[in-house]
Amino acid sequence: MIGRTALLAAAVFGGVVASQAPEFAQQYRQRLGGAVDELRRVVADFDRDAATAGMDRERAIASLLSDDTKLVQLRGASTEASVERYERLSAQQAAFEASGPLGRVEAVVRAPDRELVDATWQTYEPAVPTTTAGAVTAAIGFVAVYILAACCRLAAVPFRRRRRMRERREMV
Repeated sequence: MIGRTALLAAAVFGGVVASQAPEFAQQYRQRLGGAVDELRRVVADFDRDAATAGMDRERAIASLLSDDTKLVQLRGASTEASVERYERLSAQQAAFEASGPLGRVEAVVRAPDRELVDATWQTYEPAVPTTTAGAVTAAIGFVAVYILAACCRLAAVPFRRRRRMRERREMV
């Protein structure tokens, strides 16, 4: 009886935790939008400066990286990293826009930006799952934890039988 109650409690806990996935994805999405907007501005400024100097983005970055001055090389490397992050986050933002609530959860899981995940987690505020996506992920979490806990319980059966047999022998 206690085992079944613990199993049910673990499954309910799993459901509650999993139900938060759409809300986390939503808060991540908001941070993603802000990051993409800011990186777009930085990349546009760089592209404008490169064009003013008569170069495209790739040539301008190559020029910075090959410069003799360490500071200029470092700025080239950081600009290159910013452009790459902008492209990666823009692609993820497009994936968010093209998918529904459960697809957004998948987009975070498939290609998370570590910096954005950490920042989202630090300020994350749980929400009551009142959406279909919240209910679906709650059900998935409930079933997954229920099955996992039931399997662990079943795996322990042979050991319980041995213990009972040993206790019976000791009583005799």
